[in-house]
Amino acid sequence: MRMGPDVPLLDYHKRDFLLRRLTQTALGGPRLKLGQSAPSYVFVNQVVLFLLPWVLGGVGTTLYQLGVLQDYGTAALSGGLMLAAATIVQGAALEARRRRPSAQRVPMHNNLTDEDVWEFAGCAGSETVKFLIPGKKYVANIIGHSVLAGVLCALGTWYLLPNRLTSLYGGNGGASVALFVFGWLTVCIGEYSLIVNTPTETAAFQVLDTYEITALMRPFYILAFVAVDLADRFTVDVPGLKLVNQILHVVFLVLPVFWMLGVLPPLDALFLWGMEQLLEFGLGGSPMASDIRLLGMVLVSAAAAIASYFIPSSVGVVVFMTGFGFALSLDLSKIWFALKLVPVSCSAVQRFQDVTACRIQWRATVFYLTVFALALAEAGLLHYELGSRAFSRTSLQAVMGYISMALLLVTWILGEVQTVYVFGILRNPFYPKDVTVANGFVGKRKGLSRIGAFRRFLTTVVSPFAMIAFLSLDNSLHRLPSVYISIGFTRSFRMVWQNTESALLDVVVVFAIQLLLFNTDLWWNRSLNTGTRLLLVGFIRNRLFQFISKMQFAITVLWTSWAEKKQRRTSSAPLIILNVVFFPVLLSLMLLCALLSSPLLPLFSLPVFLIGFPRPGRSWPGPVGETAYLCHDTVYYQQMVPSLAMALQAAFSSGSLGPCSPGSHYLCRFQDRLVWIHVVERGFTYCCVNIKGLELEETSCHTAEVRRVDDIFETAFEYEGHPRRPSLNRHFGNILTPCTVLPTKLYSDARNVLSGIIDLPENRWQMKDDFIKVLLWVLVHHCYAKRKRPKPPGEAQERESPPLTPPEISSKTRDRTNIRLSGSDSLSMESIDDWTDRSHLFDLESSRRTSEAQGSLPRLFSSLPGSVEIGDELEGDRFYTSVLPALPTLGTGKRQVARPPPVPFNSRCSELLAVPRQWRTAPCPDAELKEMGQRFPEDWFHFVLRRLNFSHSKDDPFGSLGDLTEDPALQQAYLQVVLSCWVGMFGADHSLPSPGQIFRTYNGDIPWSTCMRWLVGKEELFQLALKAFRYTVKLMVDKASLGAFENFKELLSCLEGYENDWFIGVASEKEWQQAVLQEKPFLFSLGFDAEKGVCTSRMLTLQEFSLPVGKLRGEAVRGQWANLSWEMLYATNDDEERFSMQAHLLLLRNLTIQAADPPHGSPVYSSVPLHVPLL
Repeated sequence: MRMGPDVPLLDYHKRDFLLRRLTQTALGGPRLKLGQSAPSYVFVNQVVLFLLPWVLGGVGTTLYQLGVLQDYGTAALSGGLMLAAATIVQGAALEARRRRPSAQRVPMHNNLTDEDVWEFAGCAGSETVKFLIPGKKYVANIIGHSVLAGVLCALGTWYLLPNRLTSLYGGNGGASVALFVFGWLTVCIGEYSLIVNTPTETAAFQVLDTYEITALMRPFYILAFVAVDLADRFTVDVPGLKLVNQILHVVFLVLPVFWMLGVLPPLDALFLWGMEQLLEFGLGGSPMASDIRLLGMVLVSAAAAIASYFIPSSVGVVVFMTGFGFALSLDLSKIWFALKLVPVSCSAVQRFQDVTACRIQWRATVFYLTVFALALAEAGLLHYELGSRAFSRTSLQAVMGYISMALLLVTWILGEVQTVYVFGILRNPFYPKDVTVANGFVGKRKGLSRIGAFRRFLTTVVSPFAMIAFLSLDNSLHRLPSVYISIGFTRSFRMVWQNTESALLDVVVVFAIQLLLFNTDLWWNRSLNTGTRLLLVGFIRNRLFQFISKMQFAITVLWTSWAEKKQRRTSSAPLIILNVVFFPVLLSLMLLCALLSSPLLPLFSLPVFLIGFPRPGRSWPGPVGETAYLCHDTVYYQQMVPSLAMALQAAFSSGSLGPCSPGSHYLCRFQDRLVWIHVVERGFTYCCVNIKGLELEETSCHTAEVRRVDDIFETAFEYEGHPRRPSLNRHFGNILTPCTVLPTKLYSDARNVLSGIIDLPENRWQMKDDFIKVLLWVLVHHCYAKRKRPKPPGEAQERESPPLTPPEISSKTRDRTNIRLSGSDSLSMESIDDWTDRSHLFDLESSRRTSEAQGSLPRLFSSLPGSVEIGDELEGDRFYTSVLPALPTLGTGKRQVARPPPVPFNSRCSELLAVPRQWRTAPCPDAELKEMGQRFPEDWFHFVLRRLNFSHSKDDPFGSLGDLTEDPALQQAYLQVVLSCWVGMFGADHSLPSPGQIFRTYNGDIPWSTCMRWLVGKEELFQLALKAFRYTVKLMVDKASLGAFENFKELLSCLEGYENDWFIGVASEKEWQQAVLQEKPFLFSLGFDAEKGVCTSRMLTLQEFSLPVGKLRGEAVRGQWANLSWEMLYATNDDEERFSMQAHLLLLRNLTIQAADPPHGSPVYSSVPLHVPLL
């Protein structure tokens, strides 16, 4: 990927396309600028259709001005004419789609400009009509949009009547004419987008407009302005309404500019954003993790606020608000589950996979019930006894205010003490100096853990009860019924539990203002009650923090556009000068963004700032965690998420991660893994998070940002200065601020080169001998474990598989085993000619002619992208046929082997431990077996048998071990099976296996032979032999690293460790992923580095590590995501080398883009909303 200031902002072929799309968006749909030549009637028809609503409305307006019709009659006439015109337009589009031309035209598309190529055959031809009027997909939309077009024209005519405009502005004729002309342009733009052709909106939220909701966006905003005018017409004595109407008439003229700039949100984003704002600031709730939860919570919370208005008793209102505020702040999705746990023990719910399932116990239920009862009692008694007293500096309410101040100060100090940086600037002298080792870190921060527990007690128990007392003692509750009091106090009693830390700050600010303005006749004391004051202060607090964060983001973009050499473009200096000159405008934009809670959008990541449209706090549509790009790294994130969620529980509750509010983002880093944590919901003693896993891409931009993240964490958590001397944060300007470390159980990934191990001949000779011992142990324990379990009565005996031909073997084992048998492995004269003395073992060019002559072979074994076993740049068959040397075909002659007769054993235990009869049918002559029988380790076989426990056997358990070791029939059976598998895996000759052969056999790709064909036909035996071979490879690596074993006991202990604590296989296998999810302590695989031409090993170790975590600036993330959405959905700027994808060491732009929801981003893992308890 190219890096630097010369990277284009937009692909060359997309520039003209973007200009044409902007023109179409500004005009509401007419395509007056095309990427191809078109006849003039195409443009004339669009102009006629665009001005049609103005003409039809002008007819009614003229009749009204002449006194023929009244205003409502004028509106009805214009609306009826527009309805008829819209019906004709949609009918023409429907007929054009149904019309079948004699010769079907092949659709053409210009891939460079992403536009269709049209062929116009006439003014009213079907292609022309399809181009002008694409039509609707659904009949309901055809009817509904046509009716809405008539209503819109009727109300638009009424809204822009000249007499009405003149009276509204006091007889100013010039203003009336300007409003009339430009107002009708706005109406025509809205009508064209509704009924003729809907343009692509710059404010794009959904990827696909499935239900054609985009066409309703512009008419909706026009009708919203008309609704205010109608309210002004039919209401009397509403102060300020006429002024608002006058202002909105002027704003009505610039609606097309707002639509083109994308300031006004689409309808789906508007309603979700509106419900979030209503729930958070009007009802005291929190943004929800899903749209269904949001809608349900808004309805329930609104019903509670309405019900409080009709309660006649003030004591009843206080108790009702306290109880509902507490109940609605809990995790309602877990309430039913928690109630089910009351009569059941925690062990009965282990089958549930939710992170919080096994952590909700009796104490949680008792805690909630106790807090609920105490809160109701406190609120009711205090209000009943002392609620009627007026506020004074010595009253009990003032005492609760002072206590709230102290609690705010103490909790804030305790929270900052637990983070590595105070204020994000100075390093905390009390924080441990080195936290790289998890156990050492836990031991060093015992004091900080106690501080966190004390802070959790203050924020969970003490602070809510102090604020409940402060609210219950307010005498304004006696003025009920009142809408303002019901809304204000319902929200306040809910905020106490929903977001305790923010509510505590709001109470302290209101109390401080009340002390400063005591005994003054000001608007604050005269017109506002305490609940309304808290609502106002909470809104200002939220918007002020957003404004500060947006200003930090804007300053960072401006500063780095010149200070960072790789961000400096030729346009940087002029843009910075313009921002400085028009700083008041920039400040107004940031203030407006903060008021609307919308992101500040840096266009193409340049210091060109726009107002992003308001959207939900999750930033993306759709359910959380619905999509991700799965790959081989996904399973490692799945494994670590439960442990990470438990670590987040302690960190959030203690305050070491800062304020845990919806919209907060955190970043964790470990080896090649990056974890993105997004808080989507927050309530009393719980928070809901979405955890994403990012893939380490092999690009220079991605690597540069990851190195900066590592540098930030190393500077913070591997501090080399004086532990008690505070130091400055060198990366203060970065959007990532280190917070703490999280003890998390996850896999460490170690990769080593096996040079000097697998290529040494003595190690490979020893491996052939060790394979017999390992296979013997595997078979004995397999038969022992299988026979130890009593068979069900009537179980059929296992039958021998019929002989299979090589093609049948290949087809049968295609889905069962990762093995490929083909004639390409046989030694031919052509392959001998290709291999020379100078050929490298893993040389790609050495057998090119052989591979080309053999043609394309079926690929029966493949690995996941990025796995170690097979390089991404090599095809599987090409890798095996030309990278590794071919092996001779062994034993190709046909041999007829008779079914062996039953073997008489000396004891019942020998019969239980005997191998199946069909495993002793290998096509190996007795002479070869007798010759190779000297390899059989008789002492090792007896040692393994003596370690078995036959106490479960009813047949002479005391003499069974002696019978086993003295039974020649049992030994002969195992000798035949083991040596047959040895021949199948290595061949009958005494040649030394090459590293290439070892690697291929480890991955299940074994050269074809008669004995190998027989072994594959016995699937269970083949899997045991492959398992033994992989154990032997691991044994060879361990012996080369740690030394040889002194006796059989050490070897047996090592093999038992492999069986119990290890998974030895291939990373692309399904069993590997299952082992990771089951949290096997160790995993091992053999790989190959194609660049270096050497074999490698990969070992995963499950341990508890200290995972560094830092907090990201939320507004910087939202702003970059807003620009990403605009570039991808509107500008279609998907070039991977575009400027906005380049590395930015302060904004972490590349990582932020990757963390976005698909299809904009590319996380390899995204969890469902995880409800993390904070008790």
